[in-house]
Amino acid sequence: MSDGATSIPRLARVVGRWDLVALVINGIVGAGIFGLPAKVHALVGAWGILAIVACAVLTLLIILCFAEVSSRFTETGGPFLYASEAFGPFAGFIAGWLLWLARIAGICAIVGILIEYLAFFIPSVAGGMPRVVLLTSVIFGFAALHISGMRRAVRFSNLATIAKLVPLVLLVAIGMPAIRWHRLDFSVTPSTPSFSSAVLLLVFAFVGWETALVAAGELRDPRRDMPFALFVALAVVAVLYVGLQLVCVGMLPMLSTSTRPLADAALALVGPIGGTVIVVGAVISMLGTINGSMLTISRIPFAMAEAGALPAPFAALHPRLRTPVLCIALSTVIVWLLTLTNSHIYLLTISTIARLLVFAITCAALPLLRRRPSTLPARFTLPGGLTIPIAAMALVVWLLTNTSRTETRDVIVAATIGAVIYPLFRIRRAR
Repeated sequence: MSDGATSIPRLARVVGRWDLVALVINGIVGAGIFGLPAKVHALVGAWGILAIVACAVLTLLIILCFAEVSSRFTETGGPFLYASEAFGPFAGFIAGWLLWLARIAGICAIVGILIEYLAFFIPSVAGGMPRVVLLTSVIFGFAALHISGMRRAVRFSNLATIAKLVPLVLLVAIGMPAIRWHRLDFSVTPSTPSFSSAVLLLVFAFVGWETALVAAGELRDPRRDMPFALFVALAVVAVLYVGLQLVCVGMLPMLSTSTRPLADAALALVGPIGGTVIVVGAVISMLGTINGSMLTISRIPFAMAEAGALPAPFAALHPRLRTPVLCIALSTVIVWLLTLTNSHIYLLTISTIARLLVFAITCAALPLLRRRPSTLPARFTLPGGLTIPIAAMALVVWLLTNTSRTETRDVIVAATIGAVIYPLFRIRRAR
């Protein structure tokens, strides 16, 4: 027996604590780490290991803010909900709009890089019609997976997490005993600008965790599990990144000029099969990241529609599968069209800048939410008053001041478009 209220389909709360950890790790470990060891080493040499530690600490400042804020919410939306509750519906719309654009651009960038990696095995897919067919299959394949239900998307996330971590962990485990420790030369201290550039570069390999926050409405216990998953995932990723950097520095005398440092390190350790395994791991890693991002780009417009910030049809769920089919379909088509442009490096920068703006909004929302009696009490509370939120805000501002002017301008233009769309929709809705 059911009444009218209970017959309305709702998102299924099927994501457990460790499923969420897998989603967060998939969000962080994408394509970047497979090339960053060489770029970081070129900037600061062996000091790149300390740059990774410094970057993990800086990322922790932002994650701490998100951990407290997210522990107050149980519904889908993530930063959109946080900004709406703290600053009002307009700020919430801008935060949701920016995060949606960031993840759309991020998926396009990763799909583009994925095609380049697959060309290692099948050179013909690097361009022309084979490229179009392959990227179309990948993008619409993930759309079908997410339409079929959250359980299947979570299973894929769990498998992808295991499949991407196993070769990387094995590389560290096999590589550590073979490290030539004399190559870790700390005698030459890098300049402050070089070290800052290395940290800034690494920050882009530590983001992506925010994608899982959007799916709170499908978590079994979001207020407890969000902080736990954020901290565990960051710890795992930080230790893994340090280990990979150590192995690359200790195994590759020409690390700074390597285009595929992890594959080259595996090649040096176990021969051609090692390099192939790492390339396969990179492909799986990117597939896992795309899977998590598909979840985000569909749930953000769904949450915005539920709150009345977008047309009501976007809040509709499939009666049996309980997935936002319209949101998934629309976002997929946009990703597909943008990916055809083959401008993934530009899109990756756009994604990062938009994400940083969302970070700033959420960190600024924390002190306001503490004073709002309408919000649920935090399950996790930061110590030290406003010290950590202020430090996190300063970090985000520093990162934004070091980004490209062209891409920053384009993100501001995109935010302005959102600022125009919102009142137009509100006026139309009122009429």
